[in-house]
Amino acid sequence: MNTNTSLFIRNGRIKTMKGQEFIGSILVEGTQIKAVGENLEAPADAQIIEADGKWVLPGFIDAHCHVGIGEEIYQTEGDDLNEITDPLTPELRAIDGINPEDEGFRDARLGGITAVFTTPGSGNVIGGTGVVLKTAGKIVDKMIVREPAGLKVAFGENPKMVYGEQKKMPMTRMATASLLRQTLVDAQTYLEKLEQGIEDPEKMPERDLGMETLLRVIKREIPLRAHAHRADDIMTAIRIAREFNVDLVIEHCTEGHKIAAELAEYGYPAVVGPSLVNRAKVEMKDKTFKTAGILARAGVKVAIMTDHSVTPIEYLPLCAALAMKEGLAEEEALKAITINPAEILGVSNRLGSLEVGKDADIVIWNEHPFALQARPEVVIISGKVIKDQNGERI
Repeated sequence: MNTNTSLFIRNGRIKTMKGQEFIGSILVEGTQIKAVGENLEAPADAQIIEADGKWVLPGFIDAHCHVGIGEEIYQTEGDDLNEITDPLTPELRAIDGINPEDEGFRDARLGGITAVFTTPGSGNVIGGTGVVLKTAGKIVDKMIVREPAGLKVAFGENPKMVYGEQKKMPMTRMATASLLRQTLVDAQTYLEKLEQGIEDPEKMPERDLGMETLLRVIKREIPLRAHAHRADDIMTAIRIAREFNVDLVIEHCTEGHKIAAELAEYGYPAVVGPSLVNRAKVEMKDKTFKTAGILARAGVKVAIMTDHSVTPIEYLPLCAALAMKEGLAEEEALKAITINPAEILGVSNRLGSLEVGKDADIVIWNEHPFALQARPEVVIISGKVIKDQNGERI
């Protein structure tokens, strides 16, 4: 592992994802980018990395996956996605189920993905909070960029399937929506009681971890991350978000292309995918790689997901390339796995572009990352060389 405090990437084709592309250099000091420019001089003690005109981009970000919490190999022992004993579990936190030794993290960093949003699954109406993590590290607490970063809620077939089999609510879409509404009302009531308790301690309610999480939603500190494939489910999520004046991110958005103008009008971002999969259920029958491009052209902020392990996480740039093939502009496709997810996840002050003061999450590609044969030659996460031409270093 690199022992120098400074790295100097020289003579790279730098794409900052803030509208600049040039042949130049990047100076890294500690964990952050110190300088980016065309005519930089390397400090005498810096470790030099020769980019030789190759593509240099910010590390890619998967805006929705289950790496660490839904492991591929240990499908029983490592499956902590869904607590399907109760449809309402806002108190759950993904960080308490993430295994940093999941092979998915290694696949991610070797594939140029340096940060992820990992979230509980969609079995419950309210599944718990997700977290933004770096993909390198041995302890989850030291990998965290933002926690919590959103509260997972789910519409459509999944909650119906899980609880319908148990002969429990929800067995219909109506019940899913009503459970979420009532829980948000309960959170509003809890907030009122807290405010009353400040004035009169005898009225202070007992501490409720689930309600504390929901207060973050009510106060717009974190968004609802709404699993919704079908167009009508997307609109139900929007309807509820508008009723309660909370922030919302549409997850999957499989039929978003059918209501692109409406999504743009309401202004909610969409995390699209997984598209590199089969039509696993009825609500995915109209899945297409065209969705991202249609949404972006309508004015919706779009990120692309793998939903790992549904699509292996290292194929994130391939998913973006296939969306480009089906109409998403190249620049927008790159934004969909860099600056857009950073903004959607609320971490653009640290991630998503190559700018002074941001985290030094940098990848040097042997070719444009959308080329089928492209490979990350150098991967740097938080200023540390994780992979170079000799292979992985942690």
